[in-house]
Amino acid sequence: MANIDISRVDLNLFVVFDVIYREGNLTRASEALNLSQPAVSHALSRLRNRFDDPLFERSGKKMVPTPLAKAIIERVREGLGNLESTLSDGLIFNPATAERTFIIAMRDVLEAKALPEIAQRLQLIAPHISIRSVQMSRRDIENALIRGTIDFAADVLIPVCKQVHHGLIGSEGLSVMIAKDHPLAAKVSSGTFSMKDYLQAKHIQVSSRASGPGIEDVALSRLGESREIAMRCQHYYAAAKVVEKTNWLVTLPTTYASSLSDESNPNNPYIIFPLPFKAEPLEVHLYWHHKAEQDPAMVWCKQQIENLLMG
Repeated sequence: MANIDISRVDLNLFVVFDVIYREGNLTRASEALNLSQPAVSHALSRLRNRFDDPLFERSGKKMVPTPLAKAIIERVREGLGNLESTLSDGLIFNPATAERTFIIAMRDVLEAKALPEIAQRLQLIAPHISIRSVQMSRRDIENALIRGTIDFAADVLIPVCKQVHHGLIGSEGLSVMIAKDHPLAAKVSSGTFSMKDYLQAKHIQVSSRASGPGIEDVALSRLGESREIAMRCQHYYAAAKVVEKTNWLVTLPTTYASSLSDESNPNNPYIIFPLPFKAEPLEVHLYWHHKAEQDPAMVWCKQQIENLLMG
């Protein structure tokens, strides 16, 4: 019986086995199963061949279990009970008691905004749920969702196949960050910092790509303008540290800028102010595989993310 491929075993045979054991009679077993007596006898025959044991022997009108049948009945019933629970309880998700890990692909700027809110929420209503945040190339998101290596992705609008669904969960404006001792700090304080000042300064561009414009560059190109990029880096946090040491500017999402700058702290090294020209907001979409809509746990997690980031 070692190394049996479970996919080649008809699990319905064990349902028949359990009922015959309980009823002790093929006729009553067939009535309980709503099957014909020949069908029940055929199922029992297949089980006998599988175990190489008669399992039940006739004693008058009664089917008496063999020692092997007695030895396996509890395990069979436990297995059937587990399957039954899986089918019924699998449709119910209780966040208060559930133990599960959800994997979300997101970038560092969204982590700073989303993870504190998610952590606070989980601590209150789902203490055994954990979150893994991973960073992933945008070109890999679609395949990762299809393969199930991630559960969700939160990112800008990207092309995906029909299997992957998405929805807008947030919109973020842009701000400019400079050092507190920047030569243009006085203009910012007086409200006279202009688009001309922005264009004459040197900039740090933040992108995970090796080349290509940022959303602010696209907005400038529509106005027939461009800016001088002194440095290109991958993370806003690194750019903020560069800002402390230079007279360069960085344009970044407003919420993330606020998280880096503590205005109540007299030693705060940054000044944050609005972008001096109009640019489209940075839209964030949540992505998930369409099969997630059939999993109550995934539906719950999706709702939590949407409520926290859209609320």
